[in-house]
Amino acid sequence: MPYTPPYPPRPAYTPGPLELLRVGARNTLAVWPAAAFSRDFSRRPLFRRHLVVCNTPETVAYVFVERHENFQRKSPQHRHALLPLLGDGLFVSDGPLWRERRRVVAPVTHATRLPELAPAITEAAAEKVASWARHPPGEPLDVLAEMGHLTAEIICRTIFGRALGAEAARAVVAGFAEYQRHVSQLDIWSLLGLPDWMPRPVGLRTRAAARRIHRVVDALIADILDSGREEASLIRAMAEARVPGTNAPMDRRAFRNEAIVLFMAGHETTANTLAWALFILSQDEASASRLRTELDTVLAGRPASLADLPALPFTRAVIDETLRLYPPVPILSREALGPDEILGKPIARGDIVIVAPWLLHRNPKLWDQPDAFLPDRFMPDAPRPSRHAYIPFSVGPRVCTGQHLGLAEAIICLASLFQAFEMELVPGTEVMPMSRLTLRPGDTLPMRISRRG
Repeated sequence: MPYTPPYPPRPAYTPGPLELLRVGARNTLAVWPAAAFSRDFSRRPLFRRHLVVCNTPETVAYVFVERHENFQRKSPQHRHALLPLLGDGLFVSDGPLWRERRRVVAPVTHATRLPELAPAITEAAAEKVASWARHPPGEPLDVLAEMGHLTAEIICRTIFGRALGAEAARAVVAGFAEYQRHVSQLDIWSLLGLPDWMPRPVGLRTRAAARRIHRVVDALIADILDSGREEASLIRAMAEARVPGTNAPMDRRAFRNEAIVLFMAGHETTANTLAWALFILSQDEASASRLRTELDTVLAGRPASLADLPALPFTRAVIDETLRLYPPVPILSREALGPDEILGKPIARGDIVIVAPWLLHRNPKLWDQPDAFLPDRFMPDAPRPSRHAYIPFSVGPRVCTGQHLGLAEAIICLASLFQAFEMELVPGTEVMPMSRLTLRPGDTLPMRISRRG
């Protein structure tokens, strides 16, 4: 029998507005009733707006591709949750500003840069292997935090062109975790009709976490741009790029916002994916054994590199299946800029349209055994899912610009760590998907590691 990883209990009914807000404030994955996973489309009133859920490849393509211009704006909930951290960064901007910023930022993580960036990934993964080898045997290790430190180090070396350092890495990892723990997940003010331009209350702990991240990123930027040194980095290249249609660079504040977007996208989501993969493999011995065989055959003890990826199809399949079950951003929400129609149902200006990979990736009409961990569905000889049925990095014009870098990073790190260590979840630990801004396996993931061989 295939292994079925954990997921929150699914209510037998659709929660009412107040219950939806109460449950969703704790975990946005817990609001979906069992019927929602196979429902193609739903539309229901939520205070002064309608909440629309699209759950088929056809409706996803309509909203995110065909009618992108009308659904390009992130929902008020999404925008206001990220505003204290990202300002007008690429994740939350839209219209001409979004197009302008994307043309400056997208080349930083483009797939063509992988050969240039991948050696730093291999180097950081090898250092993490060496660090774990020094860890006292049997002493629990928080693998979620460890993956955060690793991916934060990688994003610094690849994007910022320098090592981050243990203290700064801890500050960033703790800052992102704290921000997600305390930021408001549901913008009740927008649902009640408060204008978007009016500021929302932001808690003291949310502001403190944002400032913690800002300090680290500001210091990195200042060290690169104000030091007088001329070493190359992708951040320097981005800073020297000119805004399309002008001869001016981004101003320093805008540049800081986009640097944090890159940091968040390159650190948080990949760390969560790696933590989920390592947890699942600790529970699924058949998949773990198969993965070890592939890694021993191909790598024979050396760190993985970009050149190894074509020879690691099962490693890639493990990551792909992990992303299906636990998409980094499980709910993608948009605000309709004008009236529209989906499957014959009217959409009013201001309605909230949701495409939820959490639902889409577990839709029983699209996936056999949708809750089971089956990497074989992503092996090279398996039929490929529709490009609009599997969207861990979103799809359409707002697709994640760093998806190729993130995939390569996850595969190289998983291969390097898993071939070197056995991993066991600390007995009594309950692992449950928790979605705030991103999908995490709770706040910690305590595991015991031991060196193979």
